[in-house]
Amino acid sequence: MNAKTPPGDAPARLGPGDVLRVGAAGLRSRPARVFLSALGIAIGIAAMIGVVGISTSSRAQLQVTLDRLGTNLLTVGPGQDFFGDTAKLPGESVGMVGRMPDVESASATAKLEDVNVYRNDHIPEGQSGGISVLAARLDLPRTVGLTMAAGTWLNAGTAQYPAVVLGSATADRLGVAAPNVQVWLGSQWFTVVGILNPNELAPELDDAALVGWDAAAAHLGFDGHPTTVYTRAREDAVAKVRDLLAATANPRSPNEVQVSRPSDALAAENATDRAFTGLLLGLGGVALLVGGVGVANTMVISVLERRAEIGLRRSLGATRGQIRLQFLTESQLLAALGGVGGVALGIVVTAVFAVTQSWPTVVPVWAMAGGILATLVIGGVAGLYPAVRAARLAPTEALS
Repeated sequence: MNAKTPPGDAPARLGPGDVLRVGAAGLRSRPARVFLSALGIAIGIAAMIGVVGISTSSRAQLQVTLDRLGTNLLTVGPGQDFFGDTAKLPGESVGMVGRMPDVESASATAKLEDVNVYRNDHIPEGQSGGISVLAARLDLPRTVGLTMAAGTWLNAGTAQYPAVVLGSATADRLGVAAPNVQVWLGSQWFTVVGILNPNELAPELDDAALVGWDAAAAHLGFDGHPTTVYTRAREDAVAKVRDLLAATANPRSPNEVQVSRPSDALAAENATDRAFTGLLLGLGGVALLVGGVGVANTMVISVLERRAEIGLRRSLGATRGQIRLQFLTESQLLAALGGVGGVALGIVVTAVFAVTQSWPTVVPVWAMAGGILATLVIGGVAGLYPAVRAARLAPTEALS
């Protein structure tokens, strides 16, 4: 200890380096207990960092998805008429929407009622697997942003004949891994020409089998009325287009039209994730509190075990303030050790989870700094009582 004793009766002063060395010496003498106490702090901090990091990484992935798919996709569907029955969109609605000044492209699908698809003609009709059969226009991939996992999309030729493109989930349910096989659709054989990749903005297409608009009319009794019109608006005119879509799609009965924005559903899902994140942060706070109790317990026991050391230091001239500072420093170092370990563990947990989900790994700096600050606060609070108790011990009482 590099304490300098000034002349007279003035007490020796400890520099910052001396304080750290004295505090660290107390921790080195009880490594197992220090490790377990720091572990309690580390678990709480790691839980909080992990929750914040995973939530932030999820939002970053959502932003990447929205940047890729765009937030300017709107959908138009039939609502209910005056009598509460499902209304119908006019057959001309796609063309009318596509001619709007601020619309970049428009396409549509139509659900074919009472038409199911099966892997072969031996499967009972009731076992449809919830797969919907949709008539689709040729420009659907460009408007919605569909990509192919295998094969090709419908073209001017295949759209007129019994050809079908399967959504990703549909292909899995039917056991179709590649095109150029046949499935039993609408009581006749259709040839699979392509399989779609999953699409976050139009998940209903993942569970569908899509046939050409003309083929649906010729072979499956399609009446020409779309059930969903997909509209890609200009980025700076989404709100304007949204306000006009209902009246444009069905000028006679705009009140029978429903307009939605698929990206809003993703944002709502993200809001739900944030609410769940708040709950997990609360649980992490509880774990952190338990770790703080462990630090306080360790420091109280340390004071009881080191009465002789405290008495000897007091006899040699250490003031009560120096004793308090020594034990406060010990608790701060103990908490900081757990905090640094917890931040590192939280980053590792976030990185591992993000990699397994193919997300970007994002851990906010404020979360890491807040974790360290929280541990210092907890260390100060947890060490305050033991430090005061140690300082109050009289030399004769401590040495007895």
